[in-house]
Amino acid sequence: MAAHATAPTTAADSNAGAKLLRFALKQDAIGSGANGLVFLAVAAIFGSMFGLPAGFLVPAGAFLVAFAATLLHLAARPVVNRAAVIAVMVVNVAWVAASAEMLIAGWFPLTGLGTAFVVVQAAVVAGFTGLQFAGLRKA
Repeated sequence: MAAHATAPTTAADSNAGAKLLRFALKQDAIGSGANGLVFLAVAAIFGSMFGLPAGFLVPAGAFLVAFAATLLHLAARPVVNRAAVIAVMVVNVAWVAASAEMLIAGWFPLTGLGTAFVVVQAAVVAGFTGLQFAGLRKA
C-alpha cells in the first residue's frame, strides 16, 4: 500500500513559508512606499501625466507610506502575526477592487498612461497578495 503524501507540516516547510511571507511583505512595502513617496513628491506632475488629481494622489501617497511602514514592521517581527497578514491581504484586495472600479466607473479622466498605470499597479498588488497567501499557507 502506498503512503499518502499528506505528511504533517515540518519545521522546514514552516520556515520556508515564513521566509516567503516576509519576502512578500517586504516587496509589498518597497512598492507601496516607493509609490507613496512619488505620489507625495510629484502629485501635480503625476496628476497631469495620468489624469489623476493631486487631491487624490496626496492622501493616497500618505496612506501608502504608512502602509509600507506597517508592512516592514510586520515583516521584522520575530513571529509574523497571521491576523495582521490577513488584514494586509484584505487591504490589498480592496485596493485591487478599487482600481478596477476606478477604471470601470470612470472616476477620473485618466490618460492612456494613467489607465496603464492603474492596471499594472493593481496587477502587482494582486501578485503581492498571492505571495502573501502562499506564504501564510506554508507558515
